[in-house]
Formats: sequence, structure tokens, C-alpha cells
Amino acid sequence: MRVVLAFSFIAALTIAGPANADSVSNGRDLSQRWCSSCHVVGPDLKGADTAPPFATIARKNASNPDWVRSWLATTHPKMPSFDLAREQVDDIVAYLSSLPKM
Repeated sequence: MRVVLAFSFIAALTIAGPANADSVSNGRDLSQRWCSSCHVVGPDLKGADTAPPFATIARKNASNPDWVRSWLATTHPKMPSFDLAREQVDDIVAYLSSLPKM
């Protein structure tokens, strides 16, 4: 069982690959532009703080970035629909993944 879990983890890392600096930067820019009216999107960035800060979202979902992808692909009453391209979603996930998990 442990071998299967280890293999699955390694395969997931290989498929997903590490986030590159451009993805993180693009995700930070997208988050600042589209999300900061409600979320605090970074330690040095402002937001309305009416929704969970990105640091909290990152910390709670560090082991499940697919949850964030799914959340962004689904409409929610309290969130505007942004109709994000897959690359934009991946960039936002890369930015969230770059935030400290403490």
C-alpha cells in the first residue's frame, strides 16, 4: 500500500511539475486584479478582507490544489464568475502554492 501511495505522489509531482516563476508572477497579478476587491491576496498586497485571505486558502488547501482549480471553475453566489482560462487558473494555483503555509 505504501508503495502505491508513494508512486502516486511521485507521479502527481511529475505530471504537475514545479510552478515556474512566470506562473507565480502571473497568478499574483491576476489575483491582485480580480480577487483583491474581496480577498487579501498577499502579505504586501491590500484587499477588502471580506473573504478568506489567500494565505488561509493556501494553508488549508496546500495538499489539494485540484480543489482550488475546481472551486475556480464553478460559479458561487458570493463570487463573481470570471470565466478563467485553464492557464489562468493554473497561474493562480501556482501563486497560492507559493505562499507560506504557516
